[in-house]
Amino acid sequence: MKKFALTLVLTASMFSCSSIQNMGSSSSIKQAATLLGSLSSNSTVQQVTSLFSLLDTNKDEAISSTEAIGSVAENFNVLDTDSNSSLNLTELTGLLALLK
Repeated sequence: MKKFALTLVLTASMFSCSSIQNMGSSSSIKQAATLLGSLSSNSTVQQVTSLFSLLDTNKDEAISSTEAIGSVAENFNVLDTDSNSSLNLTELTGLLALLK
């Protein structure tokens, strides 16, 4: 009986941690969408750096096509200048030129 109760508690803990992570990710996506919507050709590299951090949900220092949203997703292949199927910070900065 104790094993069953412990298993139940551990399972519930894992699900709650997972849902907290998903909420954080969802919040980051909302913040990224807001920031992306406010970008213009006059935006700073710091704003693009913030966008990069928000979009890089798995924190691997690259934006994959599954992490990209909005105009980043729409222009992913254009921004991916080295054709490695991910965007680094320098490539994402190229978004500013597309906003002109």
